[in-house]
Amino acid sequence: MTNDLAGIGIFVTRPAAQSDRLVRLIQDAGGKPILVPALEIQPLDLASAELVLKRLARTDLLIFISPNAVRMSMPHILQRGALAANTKIAAVGPATSAELRKYGLREIISSQKGFDSEALLEELSALPLDGSHVVIVRGQGGRALLGETLRSRGAIVEYLECYRRLKPHNDMLKLRSNSDEPAVNACLATSPMIVDNLFEMAGAEGEAWLRSVPFFVAHPRVATTAFSRGVQVVFIAGNGDAALVEGLQVWFARRRPHHAPA
Repeated sequence: MTNDLAGIGIFVTRPAAQSDRLVRLIQDAGGKPILVPALEIQPLDLASAELVLKRLARTDLLIFISPNAVRMSMPHILQRGALAANTKIAAVGPATSAELRKYGLREIISSQKGFDSEALLEELSALPLDGSHVVIVRGQGGRALLGETLRSRGAIVEYLECYRRLKPHNDMLKLRSNSDEPAVNACLATSPMIVDNLFEMAGAEGEAWLRSVPFFVAHPRVATTAFSRGVQVVFIAGNGDAALVEGLQVWFARRRPHHAPA
């Protein structure tokens, strides 16, 4: 166990139910996690998606965009016995693959080179898709890149949207004024929406302060959103809890004073 983050207060902004491991890793490194969920995940009623669920039995390729997509859809899919034995399963990122394995799925197409839609598209590039039926399981209003690219390759693409993302009603200014909380030295952000929600939660009074906090992000797209909001320092640490904490450790190790031996 190291104390590389000793005394460092860190905003953890993921949905509360998905932050346990990240909090533990920060604490193991001596840091002080400050829970400020900037995203809520709300399951959608899948009654309106009944026809898509029925067509899963004839689906050639089923793609899960995120761990939340797996959690919110697989109970419904398995309950209906809708998964055909010859359906290929694909996942964006290792965390999504790990979530699928909890449901007994083993043969999962996923990229080892990247954790986004672009990396999965590269992985799928050799798969013949002309005329294939593809279902993409995602949150409401997700990125269009994956579906549009697969359609351009001749696939028939449908979406199974099983959750929506909401901005929590958190008062960031009240949190800042709480003397029981440690000073905020860093902010973790794993999606563009989290960055936008943080700034809306900060409001006009807190925006300037939030821009001065170093952001540690999971992907260049998140960095682009942070810079567009005026954040002064953005560190792209990479995907996954361990990568985020390692990025924090590298950054703060460089900023600590080094004392020459006597």
